[in-house]
This record gives sequence, structure tokens and C-alpha cells, in this order.
Amino acid sequence: MSANDGKVWLVTGASSGFGRAIAEAAVAAGDTVIAAVRRTEALDDLVAAHPDQVEAIGLDITDGERIDEVAADVLARYGRVDVLVNNAGRTQVGAFEETTERELRDLFELHVFGPARLTRALLPSMRERRGGAVVMMSSMGGQLSFPGFSAYSATKAALEQLSEGLVEEVRPYGVKVLIVEPGSFRTNLFGEGAAYFSEEIPAYTETAGATRRMVEGGGGDAPGDPAKAAAAIRLALDAELTPLRLALGGDAMDALVGHLDSVRAELTAWENVSRGTDFAGE
Repeated sequence: MSANDGKVWLVTGASSGFGRAIAEAAVAAGDTVIAAVRRTEALDDLVAAHPDQVEAIGLDITDGERIDEVAADVLARYGRVDVLVNNAGRTQVGAFEETTERELRDLFELHVFGPARLTRALLPSMRERRGGAVVMMSSMGGQLSFPGFSAYSATKAALEQLSEGLVEEVRPYGVKVLIVEPGSFRTNLFGEGAAYFSEEIPAYTETAGATRRMVEGGGGDAPGDPAKAAAAIRLALDAELTPLRLALGGDAMDALVGHLDSVRAELTAWENVSRGTDFAGE
């Protein structure tokens, strides 16, 4: 399969949820989608329906050597990637003390080091062409956190800060960076078998335990529509002034505005102490 006249998208975690919705929106617009997933058979229906627009490629985003192979192969056969969507990920629930060293490192491999390596592999071609876009699928948890989500939010915050530095580095080359911060959407993020739970410590039953029970209940009644999220992402990418951060969902807007207000209030309350640490007279 070769690229058509539209854009070439590389979407990780494209078998369901946001990844699937983004892939379907790209196909509807006449673009080409390389869907990088762990199980290619999960996309058999989309590939069969659009054989000239969709290719499924096997990729575990925690496998660094495979990331390099996929990036090189895609560039060799398609000539470019116009939009990279770093979407692969999973939910992890556990109080900070409940989360083991191995669990924390594995989550950073999935949410930070894997996307970083894939982005680095594709950036040189984007710079040389002076165009392209990198979409980092974060969460409202990238700017705030809740009991039970400390590890998850830590990985998303790391991804966001990498992106905030990156956007200024690549702006002179016409490359866009978009951080997407969804709230609760009807994806399989909280679905059976999709969420990972650290071993529970009874001391945290009332705090992180409340989050654990919420996630165990699934996300079938979440207010967010993944198809509308995909449309919003395309709108932001097509805008002359693409935002660095795009919150998605009324719950994300409310939570993020409340968080920012809280941060400002705390800064103001302690401003005299903060400023008082400078050398006198300077």
C-alpha cells in the first residue's frame, strides 16, 4: 500500500478507544492510516473495509528495537509520516505505597519512553520536510492527580513536560505538537481486563480504594464521545494556531480550571515567603 494524496497517519494503540476513533476519522477524510497495535487481527474489519487506506502493523510500544524497525519501514515505504499519534497506553490504579518499583517502571516504559523513542525516530524526517504533527494522548491527569492515580498521572505529566519543551524546539521547522487531555470517555480504558490494579493495602481503602472501585465499575456511562474527540483533535491540528494543550470533555474542563485556580490561590497565599528567599537588595 502506498500513500494517497491525503495525509499519512501513524497511530499507536489504534485497535480501540481514541486510537480507533482517530483512525476512522482519518480514513473518512481520505487519509492513509498505519495502525500500530499489539494484535493486528483486532483491526481486520477496518483493513478489510479500507484496504487502500489502512495498514495494521504489529508493535509493542515498550519494545525499543521494534519501534526503530517500524519507523524505518514506514518511512521507507510511505516516504513520510504527517501525523504521529502516541496513543497506546493503559490505566493503572494503586496508592503510591501500593505501586511497586516494577509497576512504576513498566508504566513509564509504556507512557513515556516508548512514545519518546518513536517520536525521536520520526522527527528528523518531519524537520527535513518542514512539516508534520506529533499528538501526545495524555489525560486531565497530566496536570492533576487523584488518590490511586499517582503513578498514572506521573507518567502523563512527564509526557506533557517533554512535549512542552519539544514544541518550541520544532516550531521553527513547521512541526506541531499537540497534547490531548481527555476526561472520562466511553473507551475501554476502564473495561474488563484493560485496567491494571496494584495489590491493595487495607490502609488505603477509603482513599485510593474509592478510585479502585470506580474503575472496577467500568466506564460505560462516561459522558465523552470518542468520535467527537477525534473530530476535535483534527480541528486543532488544522488550526493556524494549534494549541499546545487541548482538554476534551466538560469534566476535564471543570477539573483543570479548578486545579489552576487552586494552584494560583496557593501561590498567592505563599507569595511573600516565596519572594523572600531572594538575596536582599537583588
